[in-house]
Amino acid sequence: MTKGPDSTSAPTEDQSEPRPHYHGHRERLRERFRKSGGESLADYELLELLLFRAMPRRDVKPIAKNLLARFGSFAEVIAARPERLMEIDGLGEAAITEFKIVEAAARRLAKSTIESRQSLSSFSAVIDYCRIAMGFLDREEFRILFLDRKNGLIADEVQGIGTVDHAPVYPREIIRRALELGACAIILVHNHPSGDPTPSKEDVQITQQIVALGKAMQISVHDHLIIGKQGHASLKSLQLI
Repeated sequence: MTKGPDSTSAPTEDQSEPRPHYHGHRERLRERFRKSGGESLADYELLELLLFRAMPRRDVKPIAKNLLARFGSFAEVIAARPERLMEIDGLGEAAITEFKIVEAAARRLAKSTIESRQSLSSFSAVIDYCRIAMGFLDREEFRILFLDRKNGLIADEVQGIGTVDHAPVYPREIIRRALELGACAIILVHNHPSGDPTPSKEDVQITQQIVALGKAMQISVHDHLIIGKQGHASLKSLQLI
């Protein structure tokens, strides 16, 4: 007896489509993270974990490795400007949003460490915060930490954003803002996107101008920190102010 056309069962999805080569990879990577934390994972694997949420049905390992090839490290990927991240093939707004959430969370966590202290007596905490906030930026940024009489943090403000090797600095505006906030002291901070924190002649000159203006208004300049990817320089420690 000949079987009718409906007597043969239709093939299942698993029989008709081969499993992706990365099948199960996501859960294995998540399990490694749950057991051992982020320290056990390579930079590209941490990026994969973030990309999983934005790209639920795609092999994201090649994208993670392309990001590292372009920017250099996990931190530099997270800190990269959205317009530069968009240059990576396959990376969309959802993934970039995940990166920016992580960047914002890292900054807030580091900032809360220095805000929660009665005073900025921990130099290492200040350095850690500044490195997270601006150490991996691809443009120069100049910020000021405004302090009260007990060296407590009143405000942390970006005074200027510039190019790869210059950010506008206006000494009189810095002192005027300190007076507005009732600050008794300030810490100047800027980054060198080149990675080398060595102060330039211009860095020293502008710092000395701010010190002189501040002294006239009884506002102390505690330090000028220059932040690089691999380290920092303190003009006070270098006896340049």
